[in-house]
Amino acid sequence: MGTLTKEIDKYAKNKKFEIETLKIREEYRKEFIGNVSHELKTPLFTVQSYLLTLLEGGVEDEKIRKKYLARAAKGVERLTYIIKDLDMITKLEVGVLSLDKENFDMVKVVQNVFDLFEMKAAKKQITLTFDIDYTEPIKVYADKERIQQVLTNLIVNSIKYGREKGTTEVSIENLIKNKAIIRVTDNGEGIAKANLQRLFERFYRVDKSGSRKEGGSGLGLSIVKHIIEAHEEKIYIESELGVGSEFSFTLEKTK
Repeated sequence: MGTLTKEIDKYAKNKKFEIETLKIREEYRKEFIGNVSHELKTPLFTVQSYLLTLLEGGVEDEKIRKKYLARAAKGVERLTYIIKDLDMITKLEVGVLSLDKENFDMVKVVQNVFDLFEMKAAKKQITLTFDIDYTEPIKVYADKERIQQVLTNLIVNSIKYGREKGTTEVSIENLIKNKAIIRVTDNGEGIAKANLQRLFERFYRVDKSGSRKEGGSGLGLSIVKHIIEAHEEKIYIESELGVGSEFSFTLEKTK
């Protein structure tokens, strides 16, 4: 009887855990669907309202026509970002999107991203810099285009949430014999501990107001996580509110 009681208790605990897991998944599913609906609805309504204004006579006024068509085009662009990024995440999750790995110099890739966003950073007087002068190449084995996308998302975020006259610093260090770790560190707003666990979820917002002052799909960090995990590597986040954040990820070094 004692053995039977233990087995029944074990079965009950397992079932309770399964039910709780299913509830969590259901809540996540509902939240995700709600977020997708919100993200698509906003630009759709924007495009619709501008086009309706034009159809109702606004098209006759050249100034209104140009302004409203330009705004409608921005709404369509936002929709394109969201759909393209969702498609990429789905393909990464199911393993359809294959990686095109090659040997490349990580220092050059970082410098390329710095060059792309130098003007964006300059608007907030943010300095994009390496931690030291890298005079020699640091070769890694990965999908160059995808890793550049990872760095792009991390650096754009650091600029977006960085403080005026702040700094975004990238370092490339030896972790172990065959691994390098790339760190992107800023002295910006920082992130509260309560938000760190969910930071890589699709559409998850630290800012609960729901506003997006700057463009993008809201999927950047989720894509970053999926790309790094597709390489069978790790990504880490350390942050302190009001002090800054550090995102870091590992890559295989070239032998």
